[in-house]
Amino acid sequence: MFDELSARFEDAVKGLRGENKISENNVDEALKEVRRALLDADVSLAVVKDFVAEVREKAVGSEVVRGVSPDQKFIQVVHEQLKEVMGGANAPLSTSSNKPTVVLMAGLQGAGKTTATAKLGLYLKEQGQKPLMVAADVYRPAAIDQLRTLGEQISVDVFSLGEDLKPEEIASAGLVKASEEGFDVLLVDTAGRLQIDNDMMDEMVRIRSAVQPNEVLLVVDSMIGQEAADLTRAFHEKVGITGAVLTKLDGDSRGGAALSIRKVSGQPIKFIGTGEKVEALQPFHPERMASRILGMGDVLTLVEKAQKEVEIADAELMQKKLQEATFDFSDFVKQMRLIKRMGSLGGLMKMIPGMNKLDDGMLKSGEEQLKKIEAMIGSMTPEERTQPELLAAQPSRRRRLALGSGHTASDVDKVLADFQRMRGLMKQMSSGGGLPGMPGMGGFPGMGQAGQVGQQMQSPMGGNLGQSRGGRGSAGVRRQRPIKKKKGFGDL
Repeated sequence: MFDELSARFEDAVKGLRGENKISENNVDEALKEVRRALLDADVSLAVVKDFVAEVREKAVGSEVVRGVSPDQKFIQVVHEQLKEVMGGANAPLSTSSNKPTVVLMAGLQGAGKTTATAKLGLYLKEQGQKPLMVAADVYRPAAIDQLRTLGEQISVDVFSLGEDLKPEEIASAGLVKASEEGFDVLLVDTAGRLQIDNDMMDEMVRIRSAVQPNEVLLVVDSMIGQEAADLTRAFHEKVGITGAVLTKLDGDSRGGAALSIRKVSGQPIKFIGTGEKVEALQPFHPERMASRILGMGDVLTLVEKAQKEVEIADAELMQKKLQEATFDFSDFVKQMRLIKRMGSLGGLMKMIPGMNKLDDGMLKSGEEQLKKIEAMIGSMTPEERTQPELLAAQPSRRRRLALGSGHTASDVDKVLADFQRMRGLMKQMSSGGGLPGMPGMGGFPGMGQAGQVGQQMQSPMGGNLGQSRGGRGSAGVRRQRPIKKKKGFGDL
């Protein structure tokens, strides 16, 4: 997500490094790169012009305090402007004093409205609310069945009346049901079209009139780029949106939609979809997104993911095992599965400040290596999982394990050796020593002030990928040399 945009922004500040102050001459060169970066990211031209003008005005003549270089100050200005363009602060869902709160989902076909409706339903359920989803898309084949299936998957009720009634009639009946049966939130999934047309807009207006929603959320595919501005403008003028849900941010998104929606409509992005799984929905925080775009990481979101997935009792037990160097292969599998529930390994690593430079190929290689290890562990007996010493002492067991997992005996030997080294490494980390060459980390590399993630997760995979390059690290993942700190994004 935003990898290309992040790289272009870094190019923009190179010319400011080594300068004594920000002047009109040197800032103009930096702003040319910023302009190109935004246009390449498919940001609306009008938004780009305003953005560049605002950054120029704030950067030229700004005070550069002692100890802060001009390039760092410029990045600070860009960060603040990015945050402002995307809304400034998180905007939560509006609520109704008279239940239920009604949320109308709008957008084009293919943007992911039905899936976004289910994701929002699960999110609200996890917040302690009781949502009801209404299947009002009577045109797209299997749309109603899709919502029902998703509802069963997340244990959220779905209301539908088939395909014969008008969408506004179905939505009205759903509102009656929600009011009578004490639902807190009504989520109305509506039909989309391949492109904006008057019939769709008129239908949305009728549905809005029928249910009087507290929120009209426009679901936007983040990959449509500059078209997001025209789409947002059309829906806002005809229907009147109150916010947006940005989907598919886990794909090859260039960021244009995220930077255009608020500026065009004046309405905030409220949620972002970060994956295909129904759990992959997050509240949108402009400051965190600005930090991601500028390669600063997103520690707070990472902490929230860890808090959501980790039980305190399990974390305390794992911490004890790590401190005593008694954790085994069963514990290792649990930790790997925990990471998987939080998202892709590459995505998590890039939330850590300073880790945005990790090579995607290396991260992919690391994930493949972990799959290999999981296959080996799956071929172990329960006794071997809890007593790795048995494998070390008996070559016949290792040969059987190699055959069962589809790997070579040398692969198994390597994993066992790395596992023993990892035990020692985790013991050092859990005692507060951090990783060699990277002081101040509390269990999850590169976190610095966010050592609480490591304290909660204590993941064997955590120490691995951030440690070193050249040679093999714990669990057989190729290691990296300590990453040298560069001036720029990571210094703010």
